[in-house]
Amino acid sequence: MKRMISSLILSLFVLIGTYAQEESRLWTLNDCIDYALEHNIQIKKKRLNLLSGEEDLLQSKAQLFPSLSGNISQNFGNYPSNDRSPNNSYNGNYGIDANWTLFDGGRRTTTIKQNEKQQDVNELNIQQNENDIRIALVKAYMQVLYATESVRINENTVEVSKEQRDRGEEFFKAGSISKVDLTQLEAQYSSDKYRLVSAQTNLDNYKMQLKQLLELDVMQDILIHEPTLNYKDVMQPLSNKETIYNTSLSVMPEIKTSQLNKEIAELEVKSARAGYYPSLSLSAGIGTGNSLVKTSEYGERRNFGDQLSYNFNESLGVSLSIPIYSNRSNKTAVNKAKLAVITNELEYVDTQKQLLSTVEGIYLDAVSSQNQYLAAAEQLLAVGESYSLIEQQFFLGMKNTLELLTAKNDLLTARQEVLQAKYMSILSIQLLNIYQGKPLTEM
Repeated sequence: MKRMISSLILSLFVLIGTYAQEESRLWTLNDCIDYALEHNIQIKKKRLNLLSGEEDLLQSKAQLFPSLSGNISQNFGNYPSNDRSPNNSYNGNYGIDANWTLFDGGRRTTTIKQNEKQQDVNELNIQQNENDIRIALVKAYMQVLYATESVRINENTVEVSKEQRDRGEEFFKAGSISKVDLTQLEAQYSSDKYRLVSAQTNLDNYKMQLKQLLELDVMQDILIHEPTLNYKDVMQPLSNKETIYNTSLSVMPEIKTSQLNKEIAELEVKSARAGYYPSLSLSAGIGTGNSLVKTSEYGERRNFGDQLSYNFNESLGVSLSIPIYSNRSNKTAVNKAKLAVITNELEYVDTQKQLLSTVEGIYLDAVSSQNQYLAAAEQLLAVGESYSLIEQQFFLGMKNTLELLTAKNDLLTARQEVLQAKYMSILSIQLLNIYQGKPLTEM
């Protein structure tokens, strides 16, 4: 009994330790992606579709071979108004039949090719779904990092506001500033605290979105690894836009999927045309039967074994079916298949255009963000120096409260602009890596 209690206590400690370790886990970007790719429900459904498609492919290949079936029937007949004796009968029939389609205009082989290409499409759908998850996670992860730094900036701003308010109270007591100046400092302190609460709310919302993408428990907290991002990370050199686009055309699964869908539609035309051709089938079978009332020609009833031997039969047949008039079903099938080819060709072109638009937009965002980062960093340096001078002059009585608070808000705005340009540039670079099939930058 003591051993059982000890084992239970040990197991409880292990579970608590495991849960605590999971709670304190630092999630890197690659950790998030690996976890999502393994646990995402949509990807699991796509993988099941792939397995289902494999069954369809195996079945279509099996259609090339003969089919074999056995049959057993037992029949009881009663003739109550008949004077015959006996007035009922019991018959049994047993047989094995085989059927083999020798020629069907190539419909079966075409179906096999279609299913093979459809399997390729199913695999590409998984890849596309994985890319969609990568893109969503990169965006959510960057938003969390941005919001985290934004909270830190606002926390620093609140501390500075509190110090200024406290110093303002001392200066007010000493008669160096007016009540109006002190009130403005207190109002700025309250406004900065409100900004901090808003920034923290944004951070919590972005974390919630990230947890939803990872499909984590609602009550589980998530700790994000904060990488050290420097100038080189923000200003990574970009490849030529045309090079990026051409690479995307060759690696992105949606382009390959669109191309395969067009090829499947072309095969459907061939399959529909098979309806104009004759079909040739071969059938064969063996069978026998028995009857409890069947008698021999000498009036003797045969036993069960003798009846099976006596009724044993073999059959072999060839069937040729020639389509003459199908109420336009064949022509309609061919025409609709041709229209599907045209539709898929248009979708292929449209997919390429959409990819070009997406890649070009991300590329322009990357270039613009890098330029904005350089300009914002330079502006931040100037605004920071200006704010330091104005703050010193304010407490010397050379600047008024409005000038101080204006300079302070300009500094906060400049910091936020640098932060926004920084993460927008890194986000765009990561997305361009995805669209070129490159690994993501470690974060």
